Amino acid sequence: MDRHHDAAELLLSARRDPAQRLNSLPEVMRPKTTEQAYLVQRAIMGQLGGIGGWKVGSPSPTADAFTCAPLPASGILESPASTACRDRGIEAEIALRLGRDLPARERAYTEAEIEAAIASAHPAIEVLESRYTDPDAVDPLSNLADSLSHHSLVLGPAIANWREIDLAREEVRVFLDGAEVKIRTGNPAGGMTRLLLWLANTGTRWAGGMRAGQVVTTGSWTGKDFVMPGGEGRIRFAHCGEAAVRFAR
Repeated sequence: MDRHHDAAELLLSARRDPAQRLNSLPEVMRPKTTEQAYLVQRAIMGQLGGIGGWKVGSPSPTADAFTCAPLPASGILESPASTACRDRGIEAEIALRLGRDLPARERAYTEAEIEAAIASAHPAIEVLESRYTDPDAVDPLSNLADSLSHHSLVLGPAIANWREIDLAREEVRVFLDGAEVKIRTGNPAGGMTRLLLWLANTGTRWAGGMRAGQVVTTGSWTGKDFVMPGGEGRIRFAHCGEAAVRFAR
């Protein structure tokens, strides 16, 4: 076993048992590069079953920097969903379901090929649960190794005529137990095609690319909000529908 697998085992233990959550990874196991963080992700995914999708993001609409993580198929849920997630963090997102394979290849994919591979778009809630006691207190690469606190993804119904919606001007509202707490406009990461293009050409090469039926969620529109135990989180887009998740006490 190498240090990436050792780090993965610690994070997997924290997934299974909240008493095993970490203040931080031991220094010797801590990733020092993005590639090392991705190696930890891959070792974790090897224990969680098949890949059902991906998350991808960027710090701004023009940044030449991206991050991603594979999503376990078992954690992709239909809205309205219920979960026993302990942290109960939610973010509003738009997710895309692929209608055709995008296998890894030497020749770069074009925007037209990416657009043609998208079968549907969905309002989505990413449910967040860190394997650290305080994810804001650990370094960014350790958070990346932990799949950026991913727990599950809740998908709403397919968005009708989503290609005709001006997503840069689209509004989304966040409701906690029925009370509106936030409204935001547009995805801070920018256009979804740009994100998928990087994911197809770079981010998923290690996995052989992406497969038809997989879901890609394209970054938080709202930042993180926390739901009370036993409560409900709901996100509602102006033209893209809604999704909801309820948390166990």
